[in-house]
Amino acid sequence: MNTLPTAIDPRGLFTPNSVTWRIHSDPAMAVGGIRALLQQALHPDAMDGVAKNSNFREDAWGRLQRTGDYVSTLTFGSSEEAFALAARVRKIHTSLGLDDPHLLLWVHMSMVDSFLDVAIRSGMAIDKAEADQYVSEMVLFAQLVGIATEKVPATVSQMEKYFTDISPELRASEDAKRAALFLTIPPLPTAVRFATPAAPAWASLALLAGSSLPSWARSLYGTTQLPGQIIATDFSLKAIRSAIGVIPDAILAPPIYKEAMKRWDLVSYK
Repeated sequence: MNTLPTAIDPRGLFTPNSVTWRIHSDPAMAVGGIRALLQQALHPDAMDGVAKNSNFREDAWGRLQRTGDYVSTLTFGSSEEAFALAARVRKIHTSLGLDDPHLLLWVHMSMVDSFLDVAIRSGMAIDKAEADQYVSEMVLFAQLVGIATEKVPATVSQMEKYFTDISPELRASEDAKRAALFLTIPPLPTAVRFATPAAPAWASLALLAGSSLPSWARSLYGTTQLPGQIIATDFSLKAIRSAIGVIPDAILAPPIYKEAMKRWDLVSYK
């Protein structure tokens, strides 16, 4: 059955005390979101659907932003906002023939794995119980796109088994490789590419996201595993998180997060 919880707080689907709120409001999401797209691309059927029904090649940056807006709305928006957006996404998926539960689950689990792994490796204090709690909380995300609850892994060990079971279906198709290239070097206006730090900053985040992929994913992409790479990647993830973390929420946080903070009576932004 795919039954949504009945006791929903109108202020939002996730409280500020949830692990989901903690992870999704953390600076590590800057890398986790890119890694999620790279990981999702490794299912050829899922990638084929993206390639046929979007302008991903021309707008990799835009797709990442739309994904980020979706995650932010479900996490920090009011319950009404979250349910309304989820309904629109389900309608779009259905109209484009992208509503296969098997592929939707792959996209969901790649996102959960990426966000959790990058958060931990970036230095967030998340113990085993909290990691399990995050995976369990994120079952609601899967429900909202139409995946039956009983099909969704709800613990880290169940998630690990899921990736083992689905591994024979995975490969780096030509579309996946092109997607990875456009994520790393997205087309930018000339003025932005040469007159601002946007291009090198983006490339640095994308390369770090690729380096943070699990070993099986890097192998599928044909990426060489260098000695000490995991240690170097974890060090870089911590450094990026620390660097972004010094920017005040009043400047960096998206409007929907600021509204959530006020709605939950946590802080007042001016």
